Amino acid sequence: MYHRTRIRLVATVAAAGICALGLTACDSGDSGDTVTDKPKAKASAPASAEATTDDKPAAKEPADPATPDVAKVGDTIALKGLEDGSKLDVTVVKVADPAKSSDEFSTPGSGKRFVGVQFKLVNTGTAAYSDSPGNGAKVTDTDGQQFQPTFADITAGPSMSSDVRLKPGAKALGWVVFEVPKGSKTDTVQFAMNSGMANQTGEWKLS
Repeated sequence: MYHRTRIRLVATVAAAGICALGLTACDSGDSGDTVTDKPKAKASAPASAEATTDDKPAAKEPADPATPDVAKVGDTIALKGLEDGSKLDVTVVKVADPAKSSDEFSTPGSGKRFVGVQFKLVNTGTAAYSDSPGNGAKVTDTDGQQFQPTFADITAGPSMSSDVRLKPGAKALGWVVFEVPKGSKTDTVQFAMNSGMANQTGEWKLS
């Protein structure tokens, strides 16, 4: 009996140590990584005020189209981070393909081009968000090749900061630039919190 009790105690201590290290197996009961391409439903337009100015009942607004099954440019995906209360609404606002460098120092390599993706981040959680968002982004082409961000500024607009800190309710907007072969056709862009280490990854269709 003593031997069995000791084994259970050691196992419990070991599990607690793993959780203390912040490994994903102990994070909010999440048992594995997931990739979600389901966008949030967009808010419907408010009813017209003039429709209720007389005794007639207000006309019914036409039903909103169903939320698309796959997120695309302009859509928002709700994502969770590793820590409790860590949440973001992430929107792929625009895509610049090809993107043009804003200076003569940043140019794509031979046979390559810049592709810019503008992200909007809104802290919807209860915890402060602090990260380098570009670390959690990647672009995939139709052949399945994946490309990480590169350090470059483009004429489309300001780059996303490499040190974003957002209190709950705050937002950030900026471009993340990728360097891809000229012959590659971009297919999707992904984003995950915690510099790409979060269990949940958002995916948007580009083509």
